[in-house]
Amino acid sequence: MTTTYTSYDLVDFGKPLQAREREVPEPTGTQVLMRVRRAGVCHSDLHIQEGFFDLGDEGQLRMADRGMKLPMAMGHEILGEIIALGPDADPEEAPIGETRLVHPWIGCGDCLACNDGRENECTRMNALGIIRDGGYATHVLVDHPRFLVDVEGIDPDEAAPYACSGLTVYSALKKALPVRDHEWLAVIGAGGLGLAAINIAKALGVTRVASVDVDDQKLEAARRMGADAVLNLAGLEDDVAALGDVTEGSLLAVLDTVGAEATAKLGTLALKKTGRYVVVGLHGGALHVPLPMLPQKSMTIRGSFVGSTRELQELVALAREGKVKPVPIEIRPMARASQSVAQLERGEIVGRVVLTNE
Repeated sequence: MTTTYTSYDLVDFGKPLQAREREVPEPTGTQVLMRVRRAGVCHSDLHIQEGFFDLGDEGQLRMADRGMKLPMAMGHEILGEIIALGPDADPEEAPIGETRLVHPWIGCGDCLACNDGRENECTRMNALGIIRDGGYATHVLVDHPRFLVDVEGIDPDEAAPYACSGLTVYSALKKALPVRDHEWLAVIGAGGLGLAAINIAKALGVTRVASVDVDDQKLEAARRMGADAVLNLAGLEDDVAALGDVTEGSLLAVLDTVGAEATAKLGTLALKKTGRYVVVGLHGGALHVPLPMLPQKSMTIRGSFVGSTRELQELVALAREGKVKPVPIEIRPMARASQSVAQLERGEIVGRVVLTNE
């Protein structure tokens, strides 16, 4: 076994990633050492690299205050081969040589959320690529075999993004649904998250899905993923009326994969009575909603943060059954991690970039 490995690390917030050589760690306790086969590039990596999230009127949420210490290998959509186990890891749960998808949202393992199988809602989370070194590397350590999901039968290129983009929208859709046949679901944003949401919504039986964006190329991709209607917001004078027209005045649910002030305003104002607005996007800003509208419309506003290991297993089962088709994916060498994050920031990527060491 090699004694060193390469990782592509964030060394300074706001700066490009740097290739660094590290000592291959020896797994301890229940840890699993994996050779990274694939790592998806996620939009949240832009905020992680920048070093903060925009909280609007409340300032910034800094990654350093969340416990992120540099240098750090980013990347949380990880597919890898099991190559070594700690002495307390069960080899039947983590067979050497097998390929597994990693649930990167590692909880503390000893709180109400973790004990309830909701490790994604743990307040002491040790997420890979944020608090612990992630998948922009040739090797990664995972705390326990329970965070590994068997994806046999699924193309590895397609499987990697399920760990975040797929899981995030799957969990959010479970909160936004049900939507009856005569009602509409609107997905705001047609990037990697939005395209996955359209596809998974269809797999869950939603009959009317509208995709909203400002880019015709991305909206065309949304149509290919199954969107029944698309709306380009660019240049519109009244986006709320336009979305109401597209959804025939029957918009019951909005999944906002952007999470900006403008998209939040659009999503909440366009909903019909008893509608549900669910936000997963992290673009930033503040939410401004007329308070009387909440009781008058009996509406629900809620956030959703990634998803649990159990939900990832449910999503993988849907994919294995052929009910979920992949978003557009471009495969690149792991050495292009920093370039790919920069291109994502400039809006030059349709769908998902997946990095590989193979």
